[in-house]
Amino acid sequence: MKPVIEHHGVPFLEKKQTKLILDKSNKNDIKKILGSPLTKSKFDNDVWIYIERKQTQSNLRSLGKMKIFKNDVLVLEINNYGILKKKKFYNKEDMADIKIVQNKTGDQFRKTSFIYEFMSSMRQKMNDPLGQRAKKRSEEISQR
Repeated sequence: MKPVIEHHGVPFLEKKQTKLILDKSNKNDIKKILGSPLTKSKFDNDVWIYIERKQTQSNLRSLGKMKIFKNDVLVLEINNYGILKKKKFYNKEDMADIKIVQNKTGDQFRKTSFIYEFMSSMRQKMNDPLGQRAKKRSEEISQR
């Protein structure tokens, strides 16, 4: 029996992103290759984020919980002229390396903060794809 695979985002993101060339590709090229971004944000430049996530049911021992086996994120920075200036590709292993800092200072909005928050939320979804931890916490609170 073949496992059921759920796919979200842009198929073959890692392969497609190699066609994007810094200082040459523009917004139209990006949309033609990848489609519309999952998230857009405006700072000094535009930041576009694309994802590809694949998950399947794990083995019977785990009671069929969903297991993420591919979780890629592409962050593109586009200048005011619509030209690609930066691109950063993160895979599942890169997300595991993101360190969470407990101390925060100020309420300043920065491009790095936005990307960090987005990547942290993707890591949280990888670790708890069905949101079971949050559900369990709310049940514990309501029982008190």
